[in-house]
Amino acid sequence: MPTECSAELFDFAAVEGRAVVAGFDGGAITSDAGALLLGATDRAIRLVGRFAECFIDRRRPELVEHLVATLVGQRVFAIALGYEDLNDHDELRHDPVMAVLAGKLVARRQDCAPVAGKSTLNRLELSRDTATRYHKIAHDPAAIEQLLVRLFLEAQPGSPKEITLDLDATDDPLHGHQEGRFFHGYYDCYCYLPLYVFCGRHLLAAKLRSSNIDAAAGAVEEIARIVAQIRACWPAVRIILRADSGFAREALMTWCEGNRVDFIFGLAKNARLNRAIGAELAAAKQESLTSGEPARRFKELIWSTRKSWSRKRRVIAKAEWTQGQANPRFLVTSLTTADGDARALYEDVYCTRGEMENRIKECQLDLFADRTSTGTMTANQLRLWFASMAYVLVESLRRIALQATDLADATCATIRRKLVKIGALVTISVRRIKLAMASGCPYKAVFATAHRALAAALDTG
Repeated sequence: MPTECSAELFDFAAVEGRAVVAGFDGGAITSDAGALLLGATDRAIRLVGRFAECFIDRRRPELVEHLVATLVGQRVFAIALGYEDLNDHDELRHDPVMAVLAGKLVARRQDCAPVAGKSTLNRLELSRDTATRYHKIAHDPAAIEQLLVRLFLEAQPGSPKEITLDLDATDDPLHGHQEGRFFHGYYDCYCYLPLYVFCGRHLLAAKLRSSNIDAAAGAVEEIARIVAQIRACWPAVRIILRADSGFAREALMTWCEGNRVDFIFGLAKNARLNRAIGAELAAAKQESLTSGEPARRFKELIWSTRKSWSRKRRVIAKAEWTQGQANPRFLVTSLTTADGDARALYEDVYCTRGEMENRIKECQLDLFADRTSTGTMTANQLRLWFASMAYVLVESLRRIALQATDLADATCATIRRKLVKIGALVTISVRRIKLAMASGCPYKAVFATAHRALAAALDTG
């Protein structure tokens, strides 16, 4: 495989009288040999091929060097490998592992590499909902959204009795003049306000939105779409919706009550609610002053707002005194006493939603979901979906292959650093492609375990 290597040598401090020099002249060597596990994961869940089917290719076939599946897979794998920038692909297109993942070792044209460079990938990311003369690849947003839910459904061993869907909005800071850019007072920056929906570690939706809206804007439509797709597969499943106070809106709660979906939302405190738990706050304060430790009491209310709610609902109050001051918190829920008392619903059901924030951090910090620097909302939404598919791929590797290892609960970045970033010498012969991986890799036993698990998954699939 042709490479463009510099013959320059770099001198370092001598060791035992021997000169130490380094140069980028090793030839077919990769730093991403562990990506073979990502390729096996993709074959197990068939992500890249089905993601590629969400695109419409209007290019002339006889002039096409890189198929849409190659382009889509290249982008998803690269994000999972830690390459956030399209500029990286001008060198990555010569990496032998990228060629192996694409299933294409040699380009048809002499002036091309087996996989695409930055310009071709940029045209893919700038694709529209419909193909045009200058953008001949289009994508189908509805198909992509359905695929995320379908991958979640297929990841379950059977039809569960109950699932909890977590909603959250987060900031995606912007540093340019992108379409839909607005200043958000709470986050104190120009940003987008994407909406995420998770079920445990599974990502079901990532919707890019302008930030000049309420956090719950569009939530009813997203949840209605997701719930309909889930119930088409699991008609009897009980669905609980969980979110912070930004989603305790009449429209969403009314929709849940009319569509057999339970909910437990944070509820913003106000003077009326605080007065309703005055006695409990006083008791918690006295206990805290006596013990020197935080103290809390719980109370249930049948509550309605003066104007915005259409009916009375169950409200759970936490009257807490901590660090010398009151810390009241409230929830509104459709869950009944059969689902738990006030303390259990608050501590064991609602508070565990904080784990979703770790998943959003993985998407944004580890897989560059906040890399929305393209000029249009459409292109930035597509970038968000590429990052989302990379998350699904790495999460599937974690779920299928790493449950019996020390990396069972590792973040995407840790999995990448310890299991994917493995140096290897690549030798390509007529009969096989051999990756001679670094003998000193400290996670080679984990690699072997993951390989066995993926092989078993492929056999049973």
